Amino acid sequence: MSVWPKDIVTPNAPAAIGPYSQAIQYDGLVYCSGQIALDAESGEVIPGDVVAQTHKALQNLKAVLVAADSDLDRALKVTVYLKDLSDFGAVNAVYAEYFGPIYPARACVEAARLPKDVLVEIDCVAALN
Repeated sequence: MSVWPKDIVTPNAPAAIGPYSQAIQYDGLVYCSGQIALDAESGEVIPGDVVAQTHKALQNLKAVLVAADSDLDRALKVTVYLKDLSDFGAVNAVYAEYFGPIYPARACVEAARLPKDVLVEIDCVAALN
């Protein structure tokens, strides 16, 4: 028997900027909404290039996962959305610093436009600890 979904909310990552949850925990998994390079306190996009924004998006994603009793090393499926697919190499290098040695399944797509005009957005599904 499954338990009802649990809403995950943490002040250590940016608050949702719309009618959605930072994450939902359900049946041994956590489904994380996309994280972008927002500062959790100010709600503003951090300055910097795609490398800086990727670091911040992954830090925000990690904060949500930790609040759900998971972590990046428990990620099963990740989706990376890029404003410009030519940034793939730079994003991939940063991504490799946060995941591994067994990497989660992943998709990477170019999106016409991302929230707040950021350069990268990252979401995931992870197992609970």
